[in-house]
Amino acid sequence: MAMKLKTTIGMTSVIAYLLTLGTCSGRLRGLGTTPNIKHIVMGRCFNYITLVNPSMRYDCEAIWSAFEEAVVKQASCDVAMEHYRHMFLEMPQTWACDRFLFWSKTKKLIQDYTAVARHFWTLEDTLAGYMFNDIIWCRQQEDSEFNFRSCPEWSACLNHPVHSLWRQASKNFAEMACGNITVLLNGSIENAFNTNSMFGSVELDNLNPVKVNYVNIKVVTNLDGPFIESCGSGSILDLIHILQSRGFRWTCSDNDRILKILQCVQKPEHSVCRTFAESLTQRETTLR
Repeated sequence: MAMKLKTTIGMTSVIAYLLTLGTCSGRLRGLGTTPNIKHIVMGRCFNYITLVNPSMRYDCEAIWSAFEEAVVKQASCDVAMEHYRHMFLEMPQTWACDRFLFWSKTKKLIQDYTAVARHFWTLEDTLAGYMFNDIIWCRQQEDSEFNFRSCPEWSACLNHPVHSLWRQASKNFAEMACGNITVLLNGSIENAFNTNSMFGSVELDNLNPVKVNYVNIKVVTNLDGPFIESCGSGSILDLIHILQSRGFRWTCSDNDRILKILQCVQKPEHSVCRTFAESLTQRETTLR
C-alpha cells in the first residue's frame, strides 16, 4: 500500500519530535483534508457492506463518529494509534487463511495481481483499507474541525493522523494473517525490503510464526530494469535472515509467471515479453 513509514527510535525520534513541534506550532504544509471526506468515507462504507462484502454487518455512522472523534479531539501531530481504538472496535474483521498478500512499492502491479488472483486479500480489501485509501485528513489548529486547507506531511509528525490509522490497520491485518502468506517486493529499487516501510516496520513485526505456515516472497523487477535486487541479493537476504531468526518457513521467487504475464499485457511488444511468450509456447509444445 503507498503509505509505508516507520516511527524510529533514539536520536532519530528526537530530531523528528523537534520537527514536529516546529511544524505543528507553525504553518502546516501539504494538501488539506480531502474535500467531502465524510460523504466519501460513508459512501465507501455503505458500498462495502452492500456490494463488496455483504456478509458483513457494520454501523457506518458509528464508525464515522469514532473516526471523527479520534481526529478532531487531538492536535494534528498528536493522533496516535490508540486514538483509533474505538473506531477499529466498531469494525472487527477476520479472513480465511492462505489469502493474505502484503506488498511494498508495488502498488500498481498489486492492483492488477489481485484482480486476476482473486483469492488474495490485501490491506486495501479490509473495510478500513477500502474506506480510507488515498484520503488525507487532519484537524485545524485552533478548532475541533477538519482542516481542508493544509495538513502536515507524514515526515513532520511522530503521530500523524493518517499515518497512525494506517499503522493500526496494518498491525491488525498482520495479526490476522495465517496459513501461507505472500509478500510482493520491487526488485528494481534499492532496499526492496525496507525496514522503514509499513511492511518492514509494522506488518512483519506482527506476523505470528505459529499461525503462518510459509512466507512466500515474490520479487518482481520492471521489464526495462534496473535489476537491482533478487532472492539472492540485497535487502531480500536481510528479510530472509529475519524470517529465519523468528522461526518462519519461507520461499522466494524472482520469476513469478502470473506477474510476468501481467507486466507483458501492458507491453506485449517488449523484447522480454516476446522471449517469455516463446518460452511458454515451447513449454506447451513439449507438454503435448
